[in-house]
Amino acid sequence: MIARSRASLARAGSLLSRNRLRVAFLVVIVLSAAVVANASTNSLSTASAEDVPDAPPTENHTVVTESGRAGTITAYAPDGEVVYYNNTRTKYFDVDPVESEPLTVEYTATDTIHDEGPTCSDPPCALNVIERANLSTGEVEVLYERYDYKETAGEWHDADRINETHIVVADIVADQVFVVNTETEVVEWLWDAQSEFPVEGGGAYPGDWAHINDVEYIEDGEMEGRIMASLRNQDQVVFLDPAEGLLEDWTLGAENEHDVQYEQHNPDYIPESRGGPAVVVADSENGRVQEFQREDGEWTRTWEWSDDRMQWPRDADRLPNGNTLVTDTHGNRVIEINESGDIVWQVESTLPYEAERLETGDESAGGHSARELGLESRTAAESDDEGGDLFGFDPFGFLGDLIESILPHRIYNGLLFATPVWIGPSEFAAIAIALLTGLLWVGLEVRWQLRDAGVRFRLPVYREGD
Repeated sequence: MIARSRASLARAGSLLSRNRLRVAFLVVIVLSAAVVANASTNSLSTASAEDVPDAPPTENHTVVTESGRAGTITAYAPDGEVVYYNNTRTKYFDVDPVESEPLTVEYTATDTIHDEGPTCSDPPCALNVIERANLSTGEVEVLYERYDYKETAGEWHDADRINETHIVVADIVADQVFVVNTETEVVEWLWDAQSEFPVEGGGAYPGDWAHINDVEYIEDGEMEGRIMASLRNQDQVVFLDPAEGLLEDWTLGAENEHDVQYEQHNPDYIPESRGGPAVVVADSENGRVQEFQREDGEWTRTWEWSDDRMQWPRDADRLPNGNTLVTDTHGNRVIEINESGDIVWQVESTLPYEAERLETGDESAGGHSARELGLESRTAAESDDEGGDLFGFDPFGFLGDLIESILPHRIYNGLLFATPVWIGPSEFAAIAIALLTGLLWVGLEVRWQLRDAGVRFRLPVYREGD
């Protein structure tokens, strides 16, 4: 009788312990789901003109392109209202003002072709275009286009006008930089990255190997007529002479030297007349923007900026007023930073690629170097954006930051690119906690059921007498 009573008490105690655990598991999962659900209600979308948020007022027009879940080009008036919006193309990339034509821009864009036909034998393929758009009238003109056989790494991310008839293009498809006469459609000059870089380096060859994502035609002193190009997968900004090829002594960065730059985007050249030679660059995988000054035949870092929200910057332009316009793709924003390092203007955007402040020249041609301006650097550790939920401590945010610090930055950015825009570190942590809790709960339930059925498991190696 006593033994039976003890067994009943043991079963009751076991059931009570199990129920407590079940309640605890349920509470954790519900709290995690609440964090995710709350974030989803604040979802940002720029997929349609009606959803695009207004911007704060500024002195000039601002144009923002997107190439993520929705391809868009949006122009804001100085009062912050949207004055132009287009989502006709699948992806929009570089955008530049057209000289002497107010409120007119040229940009590169890509359409994905899903149907087999004369221009695409093995879908998906790509149609790459350079277009000119009048932001006042809405008129769009195709200046040059080319069909390409693939969609992955099959885009032109940048083109820069040389004169009325010639444009230099960053061709990711073929790992080339070429100059085309848009009137005759004849390619009159071409540089192939394979002529200078081994195919064993960079990305996967022949897939996304060099990923040349930016070009800039230089009009400055001894560099007049040279071309600056960004080889993302080689972690290098290079300078090309149309007659001599690669100018090796001018190369900024080296492959896998990620303390210098890591898969950078959209370098902006500052000429000697404005305190250069210098280069402002979006150091994408390092989550910062920075500037390098050319001195004594070397590049020296003279400025960097980041905050705890910056995640994957892909454009940085120095403005004539001394501020810096930055596109932070996975920070879902375009921001303007003043000379003291403070954010003085910001507009939300789903996955912005590039921003251009009009009335300031191509790539903000009037901007001066950080050294000449005396710009103050700031890092994410110095950011005063503390946030917090519970007595200044956000547990999900803390765990999210921990996950971000553990995962390689490139993998983390890949997750951000593939998931909804409202998912950030806290939401990643909540999802991970819910999944782990659910798996643990299921595992314990299986174990309890087997134990109640009298099924026992013994390790293959055990001590005699156990």
